[in-house]
Amino acid sequence: MTRAISEIGLSVKRLQMRHHREGNAALAPLGVSLVQWDALRHLHRNPEASLHDLAQLTFQTDQSFGTLATRMIDRGLIERLPGPGRAIRHRLTDKGEAIREQGQRVLEGVLERSFAPLTPQQLAIFDDLLQRLLA
Repeated sequence: MTRAISEIGLSVKRLQMRHHREGNAALAPLGVSLVQWDALRHLHRNPEASLHDLAQLTFQTDQSFGTLATRMIDRGLIERLPGPGRAIRHRLTDKGEAIREQGQRVLEGVLERSFAPLTPQQLAIFDDLLQRLLA
């Protein structure tokens, strides 16, 4: 019997929340939250992105990302650079890059443990289904 679509949606949200909780706990020894690490990851992948672009990539408003960026600047994880016109650009510092790399390994462990009950074939099918839903 197929579960109700609302139950499937709730299960997706529960899995996301589990990853968020476990990710935050695993990143705590590095001194960053999952939201902060995600900002470091997107800065690494998009070094010329504007504050607005980074806000969108991290599912935040411009104002909330600006506040987050200021806190990360104060901690020496990123730095501000002038951009074209009024655009504000950010760049990872060496410290920010080191924490991003360490956090990547930590979070890969969290996700590997989470998806361990699936066989490689099931994981590939799950990934295919997610990509179809996100297309």
